[in-house]
Amino acid sequence: MSQSVALHAPVERRGVRRLSGAVSDALAMAERNLITYRRVPQLLVFSTIQPVIFVLLFRYVFGGAVRLPGFPYPYVDYLMPGVFVQLTVFGAIAAAVGMATDLKSGLLERFRSLPMARSAVLAGRTIGDFARNVFVMVLVILVGFAVGFRVHTNPILFLAGILLVLLFAYSLSWVFAFVGLAVGDPETAQAAAFPILAPLVFASSAFVSTATMPGWLRAFAEHQPVSVTASAVRALLEGGPTTKYVLQSLAWIVAIIVVAAPLAVRRYRRAV
Repeated sequence: MSQSVALHAPVERRGVRRLSGAVSDALAMAERNLITYRRVPQLLVFSTIQPVIFVLLFRYVFGGAVRLPGFPYPYVDYLMPGVFVQLTVFGAIAAAVGMATDLKSGLLERFRSLPMARSAVLAGRTIGDFARNVFVMVLVILVGFAVGFRVHTNPILFLAGILLVLLFAYSLSWVFAFVGLAVGDPETAQAAAFPILAPLVFASSAFVSTATMPGWLRAFAEHQPVSVTASAVRALLEGGPTTKYVLQSLAWIVAIIVVAAPLAVRRYRRAV
């Protein structure tokens, strides 16, 4: 009995050390990705300008023309949850461009030669994107409050809605990490991402009600992940039934990660 325990103890310790090392390597890679924004601040500036422009454009240009039957609050309160989701969707392009850049420059091959966990490169990329999304989200929330956005529930539900958006953004990082590895070129990665993102963002309930759409488009718009997540965040921030949309959004998040993460890992192993 004691001999068996003694044999298993070193194995368990090696497993803990391996896991600890993988986590440490992933965090180091995430820090490396975030340092890029400090050295090239234009990347962070331009990633925040787009959602701010969307807020101002829809708030002051299109806001007066949009009618939302049955929505009890001003249009800006309908708009901002959609903008939160939209900014994370378009922000996910950074994962595709970053992975393609590292692959094309040969940096991934250098990482492979280092004594580090194989999972660290992809995990570090998605963790770094998550941290960047937190910063961008805080900025856009402040802009939203400045143009009249208000939360009509409570701070806990507000934080829950923001966390849901960040989780959705994390799942999309895996999708576009795979896209970047698949195309292997940053310009192509950016071009390939837009045809995927545009229908998801604009054929959704992010900015307008799906009730105004043709029947065939409405069937798609109401059930795709951007609409579901925007509706869930809107319910958490503005009130109304939340369970259905939140569970559907979480299901989409889990499904995206379950499918995209193994594909990204497999592509990474083939690429390097």
